[in-house]
Amino acid sequence: MLMITRRDGRSVRIAESALVAGKVVPAAPARRRGPAASYDELARVGSRGWPPLETERLGEWELRAGGGFTRRANSVLPLGDPGLPLDAALDAVRRWYGERGLPAYVQAATGAEGTQELLCAELERRGWVREVTAEVWTGALAPVADRAEGAGVRLSRRADEAWLARYRRKGVSEVALRVLCGGPSVWFATVPGPAGEPPAAIGRCVVDGRWAGFAAVEVDPGRRRQGLATEVMAALARRALDEGASAAWLQVETDNEGGRGLYARLGFSPHHSYHHYREPDDSGAARP
Repeated sequence: MLMITRRDGRSVRIAESALVAGKVVPAAPARRRGPAASYDELARVGSRGWPPLETERLGEWELRAGGGFTRRANSVLPLGDPGLPLDAALDAVRRWYGERGLPAYVQAATGAEGTQELLCAELERRGWVREVTAEVWTGALAPVADRAEGAGVRLSRRADEAWLARYRRKGVSEVALRVLCGGPSVWFATVPGPAGEPPAAIGRCVVDGRWAGFAAVEVDPGRRRQGLATEVMAALARRALDEGASAAWLQVETDNEGGRGLYARLGFSPHHSYHHYREPDDSGAARP
C-alpha cells in the first residue's frame, strides 16, 4: 500500500498496483505560500498580542486574568502538562478564577497538532460548556501591504477617544485599555469620518518578531464595501514590514462571512479553530 497526500492535506491509502505514474509536486512560490507555524507558536503569539494583566503558571499551563475583558485575556492557555492529573488541575483553575470573581474558562483548539483535541473531548466529557468558537487564519504579510495605498489612514500608538468611538465594545474601561494597548509593538489605525462623527474605519496590529497580528478591524456600516478595511490593513501591514515582520495572523469568528471573504482575498487561510470552555456550573456569568 502507498500513502498519498492530496492537495487539501488529507492522506489516503492506495494499492501500489493502482499507481500508473507519479511525479514530485514542487512547493508553491514563497510569496504565495502561507507561513509555516505550529499551534503552540501561534497560541503564544496570540496571547502576547492580547495580553492579560495577571498570569500564573500551573505546570506548563498559563492562567490569565484581565479584569473580565474578553475571554481571551481571562482564560487558561493549556500548552503542555499542568503537572497535576486533569481533574486536580481543573479544580485549581476554578479556585484561581473564583478568587478573582471570574468564571473559569479554558481555551483549547481543534485542527491543531498535539493533544488539544483530546483536551477538548475531556473537557466536554466533564461538562465544560463550549461557548465561543473562532478560527485563526495566517498569511504572508507583503501581499496585504501591496493591496492598497493606505492613504488617509492615521497610525498611532494609543487608542484615542475617536478610535474607541468606532470600537464595537462600548464603555471601554481602564482595564480594557491596558489589554488593548498591551503587546510587544502595538499600532492603531484610524480612517477619520466627517467632523464630529466616529471614524469611518479602524484597526489594530501587534508586531511580535516575524508576526503581525490584526484585530479590531471595523468599518462604519454605511461605508462598507468601499475598500476601507483593506486600506486599514495595508497601512498596518506596511508598518509591520518596516519593523521586520513577514507573516500575519488574525482571528475571525465562524459566522463572520464578510470578514472571512475579505481575509481570503488578502491571502489568508485557516490554520486552526479555538474554543473557550466555561466551567460546568452557573457560578459566574458568561463574559464577551
